[in-house]
Amino acid sequence: GTKSGERILEVRDLKTYFHTAAGIAKAVDGVSFSLDRGKTLAIVGESGSGKSVTASSVIRLLAKTGKIEGGSIEFDGIDMVHVPERELLKLRGSDISMIFQDPLSALTPMFSIGDQLAEALLIHNPGMRKADVRKRCIELLELVGITDPEDRLDAYPHEFSGGMRQRVVIAIAIANNPDIIIADEPTTALDVTIQAQILDILKVAQRETGAAV
Repeated sequence: GTKSGERILEVRDLKTYFHTAAGIAKAVDGVSFSLDRGKTLAIVGESGSGKSVTASSVIRLLAKTGKIEGGSIEFDGIDMVHVPERELLKLRGSDISMIFQDPLSALTPMFSIGDQLAEALLIHNPGMRKADVRKRCIELLELVGITDPEDRLDAYPHEFSGGMRQRVVIAIAIANNPDIIIADEPTTALDVTIQAQILDILKVAQRETGAAV
């Protein structure tokens, strides 16, 4: 890893277009920004202005019709536009994590919270011992402010409120100490008091991991 204050993400003249039956939709048309390690950057714009598409382009999570048509995305010296899918899978969830608008769609209803946290850890650390996985899961839930974390590991997403689910999603996002956390309107679906709490939790997550947001 590099020292704080260094450039971690550089997006230059990004163009992401969607090829639809009605023609080409230029969702992102020449966006440039940079992000330093440990810093927070907010992208602001009206609905439909391309914020989510910009965020998804960074980790190339685009719908089939979407394509990066131009520009460059460099993450820690890696060319994200041309990096092979295999490498991308390694980067997603370990070096770069994503927190989506709707915590329910980010969690699997059939698996307990503990299983989903454990899976996030084991994908990138397959040799981790069971006891260590459990300990880390409890630590992560504590970190995002979930009370009685040991009991909550066995709970399922539907047993949690929206705000609690989003806390779990943040715990999963920081499980592997990412360099960047991409938050795509993570508070939109929640009510106002909960929104403020979630933003505070994101600050804690950032402090804990040193990630850029």
